[in-house]
Amino acid sequence: MTRTYQHNQEKEINQLFSPSEKTMWNKQKKDKSNDKNMSDEEINTKYESGYSRILMEFNREKLPLFVDALKKPDYMDLRPFFQRRPRWKAEQQSLLIESFIINLPVPPVILYEKKYNSYEVIDGQQRISALRDFYEDRLILTGLQLWPELNGRKYSNLPTEIQAGIDRRTLSSIVVITESAKTLEDAMYLKRLTFERLNTGGVELSNQEIRNCLYHGQFNDSLIELADHPIFKSAWGIPDSDRNEREKNNLYKKMEDVELILRFFALRHYENFKGNLENFLDLYMIKSLDFSQEDTAFLKSIFQDTINLAYDIYGENLFRPYILDKSKNWKWADEPYKAYYDAVMVAFSKNLPNAQILKQNKNQVIDATKQLLKADKSELFRGKGKNTKNDIQRRLNSFEQMLSQVIMSE
Repeated sequence: MTRTYQHNQEKEINQLFSPSEKTMWNKQKKDKSNDKNMSDEEINTKYESGYSRILMEFNREKLPLFVDALKKPDYMDLRPFFQRRPRWKAEQQSLLIESFIINLPVPPVILYEKKYNSYEVIDGQQRISALRDFYEDRLILTGLQLWPELNGRKYSNLPTEIQAGIDRRTLSSIVVITESAKTLEDAMYLKRLTFERLNTGGVELSNQEIRNCLYHGQFNDSLIELADHPIFKSAWGIPDSDRNEREKNNLYKKMEDVELILRFFALRHYENFKGNLENFLDLYMIKSLDFSQEDTAFLKSIFQDTINLAYDIYGENLFRPYILDKSKNWKWADEPYKAYYDAVMVAFSKNLPNAQILKQNKNQVIDATKQLLKADKSELFRGKGKNTKNDIQRRLNSFEQMLSQVIMSE
């Protein structure tokens, strides 16, 4: 078992972080002091070369033709698009249709051309889904404000004049042309930049919502699946059975629960940490696009084994640090902390071969954890302004060392 974990971890590290790797952030974040000293002639030359310039085209298409095109194989990939978990409800979809009925302006959708006549949705998934549901008779109109007499109707049983009016409407699209990017890293950076500059929905996207679009694949699917782990959800207070309550949970709503799973996998390689945490997580997701099915299955088992082991030790206090409360009494915190979660999960994952020893010495692990956290005068494990590369390495190292001391004392 020990040899298997070590072999796979070495494989994972080598696959993720090649010494000769030049990441897109290194390219995009060159020494800015040099840029400031560029002459006007050099700046003009840079502009003329097309540096960091996006190629676009603008299209308009009648709604029935647009929806019908979605049925073509490989025409539009609706899987990697940004999608907030609480998708539009019927009322929001219906108001979009009402906007088309009365010919109100509707923002264009933003597409990325993966290859000729094959697209990914960057912005506008909710509008596209609403139109598809409407034309496929899956949407029953409700909550219409100017046409309440149409509430309860589907496309197929709308009055003929209303149908014809909607069918004449068009949807605009802005297409980012694939030639804008020369490499995979360029393409990922370009799509992320487009996301960050867009705000058509009026709500800022979270980093993980953006990753959910840009780096979609079997590993990203596994992150979402692992976020549904019962121990994980319980530890973070995410409702299990009540969907409405779950969608009110901020962690769930912004996909921060999924980001926590990603943090676990990425920070297992914190010795390769570069830049800031968000860029490091992005880098891991880019590399995850090359993971095989075997790689993903192995990583899932690592997470599951780790959280089960950590729960066997800490139980209901999982991810809740030992703190001094307002009454100056030591107690387990009432809520989990991300920084402490990182330390617990990474340290236990590195010690899975010693799982049985840790379980047998559960009380010693708990006592050692309390002593470690009591000595944490700077609140490093609560993460308050302590998220630099050095801070992260310190807390992960110290927790690993604490577990090692318990194991060695056996």
